Amino acid sequence: MYLGLDLGTSGLRTVLADASGQILASEEAHYDVSHLHSGWSEQDPQEWITACEKTITALRKSHPKELAALKGIGISGHMHGATLVDASGEVLRPCMLWNDTRSAKEAAEFDATKGFREISGNIVFPGFTAPKVAWVANNEPEVFAKIHKVLLPKDYLRYWLTGEYFGDMSDAAGTSWFDVGARDWSDELLAKSGMRRDQMPDLVEGSAPAGMLRAALASDWGIEGPVVCVGGGGDNAVAACGVGCFSEGDGFVSLGTSGVLLAAKESFSPKPESAVHTFCHAIPDTWYQMGVILAATDCMNWLAKTLGSKPAELSAQLGDTISGPGSIQFLPYLSGERTPHNDSTIRASFIGLSVGTTHADLTQAVMEGVAFALRDNLEALKSTGTDLKRVLAIGGGSASAYWVEMLATVLDMPIDLPEAGDFGAALGAARLAIVGDTGAAPKDIMTGPNVAKTVNPRKELSAAYNEAYETYRALYPAIKAITK
Repeated sequence: MYLGLDLGTSGLRTVLADASGQILASEEAHYDVSHLHSGWSEQDPQEWITACEKTITALRKSHPKELAALKGIGISGHMHGATLVDASGEVLRPCMLWNDTRSAKEAAEFDATKGFREISGNIVFPGFTAPKVAWVANNEPEVFAKIHKVLLPKDYLRYWLTGEYFGDMSDAAGTSWFDVGARDWSDELLAKSGMRRDQMPDLVEGSAPAGMLRAALASDWGIEGPVVCVGGGGDNAVAACGVGCFSEGDGFVSLGTSGVLLAAKESFSPKPESAVHTFCHAIPDTWYQMGVILAATDCMNWLAKTLGSKPAELSAQLGDTISGPGSIQFLPYLSGERTPHNDSTIRASFIGLSVGTTHADLTQAVMEGVAFALRDNLEALKSTGTDLKRVLAIGGGSASAYWVEMLATVLDMPIDLPEAGDFGAALGAARLAIVGDTGAAPKDIMTGPNVAKTVNPRKELSAAYNEAYETYRALYPAIKAITK
């Protein structure tokens, strides 16, 4: 048996799978994000451990015999977070998360320093790890002086599981300390940001062994034999393992808290100026590129909360079929934006509101804004030479038939919807554990899900959406010019 742990922004999902990758059980536990100031986003790492204990306790109660036969654990986690620990392994401060943008100044300084883009293959975004730690050095020097290790979120959870400091290439690629082409820490980038290699965890590929489950935990969980914990990976790389996306031309669009358009790559071909992320995949000798928007379903969650409703209720007002763009435009920059703008200070806007605007109008505008932002991502990916012909849709937003049809039309490509079931990062993490324990080939374990339905673009509406997209593209520079 194998566990897949997916450490998300709002909760931990744990799945129990057999050696074929069939999921037998799934449990979730949730936690909060703290926003003490504008642009700040933090979590207490102890909450991740508490969530893990809750899910394992539930699995032990429902599937004791299966859990007793556990052989491997894989971990996926939200990327870029700075979890700082001292020499005794104690957490020094709350973890600054991927959508924490307080280090915009430090990020800009690193990005302007020769070597960062050239070696890492990426812009130094404020959400990345290196500028966050530099912010700590500038603002909390007493904390910075005590740093023994900098761990990404899933790697702190691994430390609790194993007592060892390990990381993996796909997660490390989002730190701005990493030579993404060479798949190793860069001593040059570490030195330029005031850090050392010994302050980083040792690295392995996503399916390689990265410590054994501590004997005390194995005993508490009723496990009979040794359990290997594999490298795992960053959430999007591991989600790609869950949907079989690791060959050139494979891609998916994720309508989750953030929005992602991802394409697997068989070679390292960065173009930092496009604000496209180019990272190592969670399997060897493979990379991926992705455009990222910081708020996708987060925009719907915000709108629903503001209107005193629920996202599904708002979506239901629109039905299942699009009829063309609305008269209101929405810029979905609630937390700033990554691709293609790399702008941590821009904020969301509605344009075109009237006294007759309804909740349905606002909902349509929000969905269109997210779709147009993902079109921005597609154009950025195209500029690097990436050619996507179709994508698989994952994430909670893909439950809206209206939104998916709109997205297919805006992106002008078919979107496949998988059959209902467990897949994505939790399954991908379990699959990495299976490969690590059994030695199976990734392609034999990481197969794609069965497609339940393909949603094709509404070609008769393409011109109208293209025109609306051109208006959308003109809004960012206009809003930026008056909000500096």
